[in-house]
Amino acid sequence: MSFGPTSGSRLSEAQRRDWLRPLRSENVGPATFRQLVNRFGSAAEALRSLPDLSRRGGLARQITIPSQSDIDREMAAAKRAGARYVAHGEPGYPPRLSHIDQAPPLLCVGGEPAICERPMVAIVGARNASAGGRQLARTFARELGEAGIAVVSGLALGVDSAAHEASIDTGTVAVLAGGIDRIYPEQHVPLAQRILANGLLVTEMPPGHTPRGRDFPRRNRIISGCSLGVVVIEAVERSGSLITARFALEQNREVFAVPGSPLDPRAAGTNRLIRDGAVLTARTRDILEVIAPIAAHARGLDFGAEEPAEPDWTIAEPDTSLCESLAALLSPAPTEIDVLIRETGATAAQILGALLEMELAGRAVRHSGNRFSLSVD
Repeated sequence: MSFGPTSGSRLSEAQRRDWLRPLRSENVGPATFRQLVNRFGSAAEALRSLPDLSRRGGLARQITIPSQSDIDREMAAAKRAGARYVAHGEPGYPPRLSHIDQAPPLLCVGGEPAICERPMVAIVGARNASAGGRQLARTFARELGEAGIAVVSGLALGVDSAAHEASIDTGTVAVLAGGIDRIYPEQHVPLAQRILANGLLVTEMPPGHTPRGRDFPRRNRIISGCSLGVVVIEAVERSGSLITARFALEQNREVFAVPGSPLDPRAAGTNRLIRDGAVLTARTRDILEVIAPIAAHARGLDFGAEEPAEPDWTIAEPDTSLCESLAALLSPAPTEIDVLIRETGATAAQILGALLEMELAGRAVRHSGNRFSLSVD
């Protein structure tokens, strides 16, 4: 069954509320939501299935599901913040983002939706960026904008804010780790208000959500997912910018990196990216030479036809003992589905059904590439 509205159509407000309730339920992430909707035919039917599925997966208590009034309050809060919800497949949802692994089913967006239809390039980098790094971000962002490309970043200090400021007039997208009304860092509230008036604010989190450490990698996958490529300007080892670059590689996006002095810790991450195959980038032309043919191709592309086909795996009712067998086989390190099939002798459909129940019970964690690990919480 197809996930999301058909091309050019929109959800009704009732359907939008139906999507939000399971999405805000305990242990339901983007991929789990998609699997549930495809299995049961609608978000409303998926919601009704959650208590039974989570119980069979091993959850000893009732799964937490928001009430309809909770969802009404969330939607009212988004409206007060000048935002609205856009579903996967609707006009205004970034086309390239819709094809990544674990694409957000719903985005809370505020600002100018037409920006989503333009080719995008992400610019990310160090929060404690040097003056030269910030100036380079401004130059790249301004010149990319003049070339008709929107600039995406994460509204952080340093490189991110420099890129946003230089591209507000030509088109910028700020992806938030928290709610649309919880700008982080707080000192960027005025910048966010300028972007809301001229660009686009995007988040998958509900209004009122204060960002936590684990929310920033989730944000980073959206930054890279919206983009044709990611430009990294100054990044220490183990930085969030390198996480964005890793997502870009997983999503088959281009990665650009600005080289720096080996004596500057802020260049360690970018120099390593170049060593590993990123495009060495010193001028905007270096980005445009790679991006322009991709952007030209994307403008005439039917994105629906580009989406990779999902495995032809239906979900079957698992044997009652299969969840326990999988719990014994899984570890904190992600394991591929094929390995679990081979070790258990169960069918792919049975494995997927059991893992779905274990996810809803909080016993299994889904990773990119249909890999799973045992929850360590």
